[in-house]
Amino acid sequence: MKKIRDILRYQLAVLVLIALVSHPAAAGTVGFIMTADIPYYNEIHSVFLEEMGAFLEQQGMKTVVQKPRPDPMSWTNAARKLTTLGCAVIVTYGLPATLTTMKTTSDIPIVFGAVYNPAALNIAGKNATGVSGTVAVETILNKLTAIRKVRNLGVVFDKSEKDSILQARDAKSFEASLGFRCVLLNARQKMAPDSFAGVDAVLLTSCANGMLSLSKIMDATRSKGLPTGALIGGGENQGVLLTVVAAPREQGREVAAMVKKLLGGTKVSTIPIQDPKEVAVLVNVKEANALGLNLPAEVLNAATKTIE
Repeated sequence: MKKIRDILRYQLAVLVLIALVSHPAAAGTVGFIMTADIPYYNEIHSVFLEEMGAFLEQQGMKTVVQKPRPDPMSWTNAARKLTTLGCAVIVTYGLPATLTTMKTTSDIPIVFGAVYNPAALNIAGKNATGVSGTVAVETILNKLTAIRKVRNLGVVFDKSEKDSILQARDAKSFEASLGFRCVLLNARQKMAPDSFAGVDAVLLTSCANGMLSLSKIMDATRSKGLPTGALIGGGENQGVLLTVVAAPREQGREVAAMVKKLLGGTKVSTIPIQDPKEVAVLVNVKEANALGLNLPAEVLNAATKTIE
């Protein structure tokens, strides 16, 4: 009798194991790293939950969101916490969170969104895929220089965020062709009006520290009548005149589709990185009017959304 019970227990254990392997989404956690609660990342995440919320609930899966400050130690701690939890998948928004998580774990699949130029950093790995957030820096520069003659362009960047550095370098590569000189402004320094002395317009790269200082940046640039452009969303309702970003709805939708495939058993190495097909051009007409700037037709016609 005991032998029969042992055989039945063994058979039951085998059946449970087969069920878990066949249906990897049956239990577990999906982790997220969303730096500094940035609005653009929140918008992408909201779309993800619209697409995947019901599915995750049906599968009995939990979600855990980490919102670290934009510094290496905070990113590392967030990645370690999710790794310790044994997440089935980790979703990262932005390049710094993605790179840190890739260094922290090589076992847990990672799906990223809103990452600028992943190819330049050879970001794809055996455990990572996602959606590029790359938009052409030339696009926003052409529009900024159409709004106002720019001799000196202030570029707000953070040397601890590699995507921000890449964007600043890309901006510098157009100095000769567009006739301006880049003035690099450290996002970690005090963003006072004096910081923007001598510049004609300001470009905000996708650095998180720049977004955390956005209200100070806007106060300073407004006091000098400077138009602003951004390569990260979330500032358009705070006065940024021109925003050019990978459309957040597409980012969230595609990240969700990739996560669903992984939870269904698809290997991360078989899911290629996707380039964005949709670009959002957000134009704050109200801000332009307040600055006394006339927006050319080429800027208004390109807008996917205007703030009046």
